[in-house]
Amino acid sequence: MTQDWFTRACPAPSSAHRQQAISRQRQLTKPEGALGRLETLAIELAALQGRERPRAARVPVLVFAGDHGIAARGVSAYPAEVTVQMLRNFAAGGAAIAVLARELGLPLHVWDVGSLADAPVPGVACDKPRRGTDDFSVGPAMAPADLDAAFAAAQRAVAAACADGADLLLLGEMGIGNTTAASALAAVLGPLPLEGMVGAGTGLDAPRVARKQQLVAQALALHGAAIDAAAIPGHEALRRVGGLEIAALAAAMIAAAQRGVPVLVDGFIVSAAALAAVRINPSLRPWLLFSHRSAECGHARVLDCLQAAPLLQLDLRLGEGSGAALALPLLRLACALHNDMATFAEAAVAQRSAAP
Repeated sequence: MTQDWFTRACPAPSSAHRQQAISRQRQLTKPEGALGRLETLAIELAALQGRERPRAARVPVLVFAGDHGIAARGVSAYPAEVTVQMLRNFAAGGAAIAVLARELGLPLHVWDVGSLADAPVPGVACDKPRRGTDDFSVGPAMAPADLDAAFAAAQRAVAAACADGADLLLLGEMGIGNTTAASALAAVLGPLPLEGMVGAGTGLDAPRVARKQQLVAQALALHGAAIDAAAIPGHEALRRVGGLEIAALAAAMIAAAQRGVPVLVDGFIVSAAALAAVRINPSLRPWLLFSHRSAECGHARVLDCLQAAPLLQLDLRLGEGSGAALALPLLRLACALHNDMATFAEAAVAQRSAAP
């Protein structure tokens, strides 16, 4: 049987370049460790990029959009048509991630892999097997062929976004109802208790959060055994309780890492996709950098499952890749400090004295 592309091992980070970066850090004009996580960020990027002096200059933003059948059950404060309306807003440059990408000088690529739009949205790549998923509280979200198509679309999207070279890939999403899918994914793949996992999403009140949790519990009772029994549980979980844009996110992370491109992970939905992707292909994990911890109640638990230490905590709950974009300047500054600070020898500064 031919091995599925998404299970093929991602390259290992370069231990030689990690050691070279560590050595350089020890020679810079500062006490060792004084810049804290900015130092370790630069070192890890060096190992991932296979260079002593890492970069974060070429960073395409890739946003996947899809709609969810579960949205018809009232799990979002906004109607399903908002997904397509936001696609137009992305293309027009009015969405938060469009503003952030523009300010940071990043190319923005938006891919519709499953929205309810019945025609392509100008300025948005359309590469979808179907319009939206089915209601996963009563059956699988999608057919196997739909999941295969979403994974293939993600490969094409990563190839297009990284065609001119990429130091990092920044991922985001758009899809009304996708916090419900992310909660179901995280709960079944963690595994994580459902209590405290299902949050307000776009702003639900307490009774609607309780209804949302009830629907996720119903879905897990329906699909949990089949997911656990599957040859690749993370893959089956995406098909049964995921979304087309979440599946594309998971596949894009694997495709990027296989190309040697680190991924800057956004909030709750992208982190849930990361959990599925790591369950599918554990060799992916070193290639994931985590930007922030969101205000969505389940995000901290997903980060713990991934043993991830996010860079920021700003109480964000927007998605779109906005938190990852906000963290990017920290990575750029970490690279600048690593690459451009003088060494003790260059600056004629005395190093730390040896103990008597």
